[in-house]
Amino acid sequence: MAKRSQYVALSLVCLLVLLLLSLPDQAAVKLKLALSSLFLPLFGLVGSSHGLAEQTGQAVIPRRALLAQVEELRQENQQLRLLVAQAQEAQLENARLRQLLGWQGQSPWRLKPARVIARDPANWWRTVWIDRGRRDGLRPDLPVLTAEGLVGRIREAGPATAVVVLVGDPKCRVAVVVRETGENGVVSASSGEVLDHRLVDLTHLPRNTNLKPGQTVYTSGLGGVFPAGIPVGAVVDSRAVSYGLYTEARVKLTVDSSRLTEVMVILP
Repeated sequence: MAKRSQYVALSLVCLLVLLLLSLPDQAAVKLKLALSSLFLPLFGLVGSSHGLAEQTGQAVIPRRALLAQVEELRQENQQLRLLVAQAQEAQLENARLRQLLGWQGQSPWRLKPARVIARDPANWWRTVWIDRGRRDGLRPDLPVLTAEGLVGRIREAGPATAVVVLVGDPKCRVAVVVRETGENGVVSASSGEVLDHRLVDLTHLPRNTNLKPGQTVYTSGLGGVFPAGIPVGAVVDSRAVSYGLYTEARVKLTVDSSRLTEVMVILP
């Protein structure tokens, strides 16, 4: 049965060839064009399918390569984030240094800039280390400040570093004056429970002192350690003590010790 079908198909092909050969030239050309127009879409479909297969084979990337690319992009993203953070911190540091240096040019004292490099874990709000020492002219009891106000004093000075005890520590008492009233007192560590590390006590005030919140407190120059005129803080509130014989006040320090990054040391 199959052979018979083949014979029939071969016979049809032979008849078609004979018919093409017997036709006039113009009619044969037209018939060839008609037949070719029937098969051209099939040839185009085969060619496009072959091209699509080649493109698909080239576009398929192994999963391992995709994971490697994703990891590489993730690392690049992390590096870019780090660079942006470093650039922002450098910009802030430059602004702080420009402020300090500009203020240094207007200050009546000889100032040595220094950077805070460490803190005492056991006394976080009261002690810091700076990257200046004896070779830079530092010695104990030299005042330390920023453009905002008083920071503390040098407690110990090594060859290249120094320990700064901050205002509010029991070892750093400061003679001050209330600018609005002219009353002299002493700023020392807070005697009560401290919820804000910037709150200190202002003691040794006479009983008739008329203190009001917001009044400013500056160094008075008494005692010989801190020169006069350095901002210390502002009055928060006041109270009578010792049965009304004296007055004490709470003062909020101008300088936030938790944000210290650069300071200035007043040289002799």
